[in-house]
Amino acid sequence: MSRTRTERLVNLVICLLSTRRFLTAVQIAATVPGYEHDPDDPRDHEAFQRKFERDKAELRELGVPLETGTASVFDQEPGYRIAQREYALPDILLEPDEAAAVGIAARLWQHAGLAAAASSGLAKLRAAGVEVDPQATLGVEPVVTVDPAFGPLTAAARARRAVTFKYRVPEVDEPSARRLEPWGVVCWRGRWYVVGHDKDRGATRCFRLSRIVGDVRAVGRPDAFTPPEDADLISHVARSSGPIARTGRATVTVRHGRAAGLRRLAREVVPGPDADKLLISYGDPEWLASRIAGYGPDARADGPPELRDAVIQQLKELAARHDRTAPAGAK
Repeated sequence: MSRTRTERLVNLVICLLSTRRFLTAVQIAATVPGYEHDPDDPRDHEAFQRKFERDKAELRELGVPLETGTASVFDQEPGYRIAQREYALPDILLEPDEAAAVGIAARLWQHAGLAAAASSGLAKLRAAGVEVDPQATLGVEPVVTVDPAFGPLTAAARARRAVTFKYRVPEVDEPSARRLEPWGVVCWRGRWYVVGHDKDRGATRCFRLSRIVGDVRAVGRPDAFTPPEDADLISHVARSSGPIARTGRATVTVRHGRAAGLRRLAREVVPGPDADKLLISYGDPEWLASRIAGYGPDARADGPPELRDAVIQQLKELAARHDRTAPAGAK
């Protein structure tokens, strides 16, 4: 499915979820981005009707409970809405890595321009006198943080624009400046990497987003480079990362009945009166630290020191991001 059609379908769902009354095709065409047309032009109007019929069929195939009816007995034209009671999902409990994936998807959706289009559509509904239910919309704001470099790098990769940033490696205290033509951002073994052409080294390189220090800055003009058509980003990251040797031994304290994801990683669980001790083998302290930090007060890293320091650093970065994004005056 093309991105244009995906955006149109998402906006159609938002529109039909946001009102309890049936909306006619005319109202939908005037509200939902992607359906703009001249109703007085027979060919243009016929094209809209075909598009709308295909989209309705697509939604029903996807399991969206699309209802047809009229707002009153005086209405001559049928309208459409989505039954909220049938559309809503029950509460879903997610592990930290699963919640992070949802948060990343939400952030991508927000920055793809869909959220702005949806808000515009809802404003049109209100202007037309249609009562809108603000609790029914899909205008999500991600609550799970991702690496700050994620957004700028994905945007630069889409625009094919070079970037500069400072990068820290474990063996060196001071971060070094890098210039990169980013081809894309991928996830490998729970970590996010950007892959592209390193302009200083003259070769393909990948960089872990969690090791980027400070802001990522776009430089130069858009469409400044063309990524190789046969580039396999995941394979490149896998080759660069190499096999993980799980030589580390961590001790983690977790509350009873909590941190199921960490319990699955444990090679041994020692029950205690107030909490349980988990013994976990690991190869990457930063990866395990992010998992522990994700459970908040339900998990604590007892050792070794490198893991405790990594968890503390993760929590400090989360607190700093919260302070930067909190509204003025918020505590």
